[in-house]
Amino acid sequence: MEETVRHALLHGLTCDITTIGRRSGQPSRIEIWYFVVDQQVYLTGTPGARDWYANLLAEPHFTFHVKQGASADLSARAMPITDLAERRRIMAEVMRRTSYFADGDLDAWVAGSPLVAVEFVQSAD
Repeated sequence: MEETVRHALLHGLTCDITTIGRRSGQPSRIEIWYFVVDQQVYLTGTPGARDWYANLLAEPHFTFHVKQGASADLSARAMPITDLAERRRIMAEVMRRTSYFADGDLDAWVAGSPLVAVEFVQSAD
């Protein structure tokens, strides 16, 4: 991964992702928050059901579109975070760093927010 893209990832907050629809089989692109905790990129959102998360559970391979500080379309794989202690650790850090979430209920976020780690994969090119 290029250094400018790596730098952009570490300092961004929003990206686009393209998932494959679990029912339609068609690509679906949305804007989403991401966070970097301990050098690991995570996708998350407020508590509740999310189509993007359901899509990633059905097909974990997706495209992560960097759009702040650089422009790149990165092949990636979603790894759902299901361990409650790990979810609590990650969500607490996200909430601590982000004023938008500062008044949120950590227990509700741990119990009900989608959370996936992003593994960037090398393309076969």
